[in-house]
Amino acid sequence: MSAALDPLFTPFTLNGLTLPNRFVMAPMTRSKSPDQVPTDEVAAYYRRRIEGGVGLLITEGTSPAHPSAANDAQVPRFHDDDALAGWANVLKEVKAAGGHIMPQLWHVGLMRKHGQGRNPEVAPVGPSGLFKPGKKVTDPMTDGEIADVISAFAKAAADAKRLGFDGVELHGAHGYIIDQFFWDGTNERGDIYGGDMVARTRFGAEIIQAVRAAVGPDYPVILRWSQWKQQDYTARIAQTPELLEAFLKPLTDAGIDAFHCSTRRFWEPEFDGSALNLAGWVKKLSGKPTITVGSVGLDVDFITSFTKAGVDKDGGANLEALAKRVADGEFDLVAVGRALIADPEWVNKVRAGKFDALKAFEPAQLATLY
Repeated sequence: MSAALDPLFTPFTLNGLTLPNRFVMAPMTRSKSPDQVPTDEVAAYYRRRIEGGVGLLITEGTSPAHPSAANDAQVPRFHDDDALAGWANVLKEVKAAGGHIMPQLWHVGLMRKHGQGRNPEVAPVGPSGLFKPGKKVTDPMTDGEIADVISAFAKAAADAKRLGFDGVELHGAHGYIIDQFFWDGTNERGDIYGGDMVARTRFGAEIIQAVRAAVGPDYPVILRWSQWKQQDYTARIAQTPELLEAFLKPLTDAGIDAFHCSTRRFWEPEFDGSALNLAGWVKKLSGKPTITVGSVGLDVDFITSFTKAGVDKDGGANLEALAKRVADGEFDLVAVGRALIADPEWVNKVRAGKFDALKAFEPAQLATLY
């Protein structure tokens, strides 16, 4: 291994959890869990990535116990005895391989359409009933519905700790329910859950507080968030560093341990006048550890990869630049997604400098995710 890559293979400790290296497997929806129950194949899929050298697995999104949380009956849930037994088997396999794993807790909000999911008769929910600006699909959430969703996140986090998972990640990105409260394009509420940018963090902050109360102070809790939305790739919550600092403060105060900062291309600066990416700015402004993500190990970005194969055969040079940013303290962990779909051994190959042996990500692999 090139000495320049050493920073990517140093340990990192997050709220008492020590990881062997800086590589995180990004959460990727698989739709491979019949009736939302993880199978032996799901357990084997995660174990292969640990055996391939990943320091921390963040699972595909898994739904808490709220009837409209999921929009796909093949996406795993994190509630009820059958699904939790499936997750316990996943955990057993990961731990047998010496790994660390956290479930990502995910409520899709109004990304779910009427008739979708395991409970097709249940209506989707969202802060103002807006799928995107100007497109109303249902009524705004009631106070009772808000409380139920918050409680469901907390219960799932408590179950994760009880089962022995190493922490939890809350999905607050990409236009799903927490992000729908963050974004003024989908949150037009006039109560305590709406208003200006800081006021719109209240729902997310209350979920973090409820999760923290359920798991205690010494259990890692991560929030994934993004400026962009599936409904609008150009959307931004915070237009300036000053606004970003104000946005982050209530989430930090609520008890989050780290931010997983989702961008489509990790190398792009977040604001003019600075080379820092989103994860770099969030760490600088919040003082919390951050995870960067976005086309790591690929020569095509997220959207292009749906139609074009990609692999970064010059990965050594690109990863050396990434490692330098870790060494400089811009961010702490690096999430890898599609490159790990293509090649479960990706981290081990990078460590060994075997860049010519890296497998290309093919769009068809999204249907298999072996």
